[in-house]
Amino acid sequence: MYIELAILAVFTLCYSLVEGRFERSMISGPMVFVLVGFVLGPLVLNWLGTDLDGIGLRVFADITLAIVLFCDASNSNLSVLRKHISIPTRMLMYGLPGAIFLGVVVGFVLFPNLGIFEIAALATMLAATDAALGKAVVSSPIVPARLREGLNIESGLNDGICVPILFVFLALAAGTVAEGDVSELAIHFLVEELGIGLVVGLTTSFMGASLIKLCHKKGWITDVWSQNIVLSLALSCFAISQELGGSGYIAAFTGGLLFGHLCKETKHKLLLPTEGMGEIMALLTWLLFGAFVIGNAFHEFTWTMLIYALLSLTIVRMLPIFLSLCRAGGNIPSKIFLGWFGPRGLASIVFVIIMLDKDLPGGNFMAMTVICTVFISLILHGMTAQPFAKWISKRAD
Repeated sequence: MYIELAILAVFTLCYSLVEGRFERSMISGPMVFVLVGFVLGPLVLNWLGTDLDGIGLRVFADITLAIVLFCDASNSNLSVLRKHISIPTRMLMYGLPGAIFLGVVVGFVLFPNLGIFEIAALATMLAATDAALGKAVVSSPIVPARLREGLNIESGLNDGICVPILFVFLALAAGTVAEGDVSELAIHFLVEELGIGLVVGLTTSFMGASLIKLCHKKGWITDVWSQNIVLSLALSCFAISQELGGSGYIAAFTGGLLFGHLCKETKHKLLLPTEGMGEIMALLTWLLFGAFVIGNAFHEFTWTMLIYALLSLTIVRMLPIFLSLCRAGGNIPSKIFLGWFGPRGLASIVFVIIMLDKDLPGGNFMAMTVICTVFISLILHGMTAQPFAKWISKRAD
């Protein structure tokens, strides 16, 4: 246990010292951590052991995603968002369903071994984009603000929207619900997941922000404990919503939006420690992904998985986004940029773990397809973040 902790701590320390150098290069932090995780994992040096299970990885990824979503939402520029709200709205209302539909069509052609509802579940797992992997673009000051905010809102909300859709397809694939009951089940999941998540996120964040202001005026908050406020609030939004049957992702993101609005004068000081925690946890998640997932999955990848992964990251994602934006997304380069930066990551991994609990006939094949797509996305989106940011800064209208 202690040697593993020492390895993780020393490597994280070393990376922290040179992170700025990687940030300016085509090699992203997640790429570095996945590679190191693979080398340290059971298939190479075997220094990290083999005792991590799917539940442990899911909990760690869930908490990480909640923190990242809350912080990203808190940093949103609401004045820019209000002016260009049509961009994320169209991407979510038309682009997301379009990507799921096109993913089903491609999967139907490439995967005759899977049932139609299994293919639909696969397409849904890969329709959700990753706020953590897209951070290099969303936080880049050279990317036009309307594009950054559009991608930030889309990636923050589509995870939560995909959850009820995925549950419906998994229930149909497992045969636990009749096809005639789909509409009722879909509405139930949608209202419960999104409604509870929205109410919990806004209520918890409003109460938290109000208490922060009150206690700050009375001088009750110390400098040391002020660093725990945002972390505790983000986890409260997520955990309460999950316990009540709602989407923790929706709660974390909407709670972050409200918190950023209510505490805009002091939010940057309050957010900084939690942002650092989120960065470390996200990179450690990728290290675990490299150590315990990628190494065991390589030999199971097939050509059809590779083709589906590449299509999922390009045509399946980019075409619906391009068509959904119409004039809202600006010129053609802007639409291409918005379509391309839909990296797959932590949310898809969590969805895979949820799916494997259903014990579907094609479950392992679906999991390997998602892992293959996430791995390729990690490389391609990591390498293109800086070059594409410079490219769009000169071409966006």
